[in-house]
Amino acid sequence: MTTVTTPRGRPRDARVHAAILAATTELVAETGYAAMSLGAVAARARVGKDTLYRRWSGKAELVYEAVFTTTDTAPVPDTGSLEGDLAAMTQQLIDEFSTPAAIAALPGLLADFAADPDSRARIRSDFLTPAKERLVDVFERARERGESAADVDTDLVLDALVGTVVFRLGVLGDPPDPRLARSIAGITAKGIEAR
Repeated sequence: MTTVTTPRGRPRDARVHAAILAATTELVAETGYAAMSLGAVAARARVGKDTLYRRWSGKAELVYEAVFTTTDTAPVPDTGSLEGDLAAMTQQLIDEFSTPAAIAALPGLLADFAADPDSRARIRSDFLTPAKERLVDVFERARERGESAADVDTDLVLDALVGTVVFRLGVLGDPPDPRLARSIAGITAKGIEAR
């Protein structure tokens, strides 16, 4: 006989979760990452601070989910070519990283992640996994079409795509160039094409 256990307490309300993420995005864009507090997020979302701490380990994790996970739920591009798919995915990243909230959050968030290995590990396991799964789909189709080598390191490709976008937009502060996604995709596709 199998015993089914149910979680203690009330189930999470998706509306509350969405309100918290929206409040976080608004506040980080308005005040900047350093000045944003969990108390202010709780007040704007009309929840108790305990609600935040039950869902996130702290400010860095909350801000990351609120600001930098929109591409994780976007449809996986299927343009018919590896370069086209990579360009579409890279454009999604550029769009995500060029929002006012992302621009305000990125420097402080990177500093917090550098100082906290546990936060980095949680972000890697909880949030980067969906992005990698999306890229695996793109590469499986590319392999079937004979466009990419079978031994492509998807983790490294994702790091290259995200890293380039973060460096150009977040570190250098370059405005998004309409050609950037296509340029990054072209270089990446050339580097991993089947030989």
